[in-house]
Amino acid sequence: MLLCSACVEAQGQFRVVTWNVENLFDCRHDTLKDDHEFLPDSERRWTWGRYWRKITDVSRVVMGIGGLSAPSLIGLCEVENDSVMIALTKRGALRTIGYDYVMSNSPDIRGVDVALMYQPSMFHMLGHETRRIPSQQHNLRPTRDLLHVWGVAQGNDTLHIVVCHLPSRAGGSRENKLNRRLAVGELRLLVDSLLANVHDCQLLVMGDFNATLRDKALKPITAHPSLTPLTPDKKRPTSGTYRYKGNWSWIDHMLVSPTLAKKATTANLYAEPWMKREMTDGTWYPRRTYLGTNYSGGVSDHVPAYIDLKF
Repeated sequence: MLLCSACVEAQGQFRVVTWNVENLFDCRHDTLKDDHEFLPDSERRWTWGRYWRKITDVSRVVMGIGGLSAPSLIGLCEVENDSVMIALTKRGALRTIGYDYVMSNSPDIRGVDVALMYQPSMFHMLGHETRRIPSQQHNLRPTRDLLHVWGVAQGNDTLHIVVCHLPSRAGGSRENKLNRRLAVGELRLLVDSLLANVHDCQLLVMGDFNATLRDKALKPITAHPSLTPLTPDKKRPTSGTYRYKGNWSWIDHMLVSPTLAKKATTANLYAEPWMKREMTDGTWYPRRTYLGTNYSGGVSDHVPAYIDLKF
């Protein structure tokens, strides 16, 4: 039986996605977290109907990015807990793919974490760990952990993935700046350790960095001599993963080690018309779930990015 060239290519495709899914919370209160804004009786009126619509829309995006073959790895930011990840991988439209996942359990006050979804047939996970950012040791607000996962990709050499959601620059407060510095420092320590101790380390660092490659605070990572950014470094890009006050920027990144750089494509964006909020001037924003506290029914305020790896 002959297969079309597109089908053959899809069978060998190893696609990796990074995406901030904008507050993927369930509707139950976690007594240890400040998740009150995403409850049915909150000002946002976050109901089970809205929740399952979001699960469906996130699944729709994942399938769309994969094309003929679902993505092999998906790094997610702003997921609340195991409940939402089980719903996404086992109870929604993606359940037929057979995704497994691993996620962090960080001390973030709001309860948001990072996760990695993976297809076991494409990526055999060998282990994982979380790296705590030492914010509380400096009397700072706790932030998201780093998630480090390693496994065998398509029967090839071991692949290391680090998923991160670095602290926001919002407000420009001293606390935020210190937290970002600590998070970047911890990420640099992890990267240096892997590159020093793993021969020909195939390393991918991805996630929401909350800043462009030009941000000085990110230089220990973005200017690392052994990491190659796969996202563009443009002063005024005409597209990106986030749009604020009319300006696009790439704040979600993928960086790879030299061994992996030879096998990786540059990053691409995925944005279908239904994911967009069209403006009167012909431009668009990602159609987010909420505008302030007003429900707008979109899937996320970030645009997902993806790369292909050729093993």
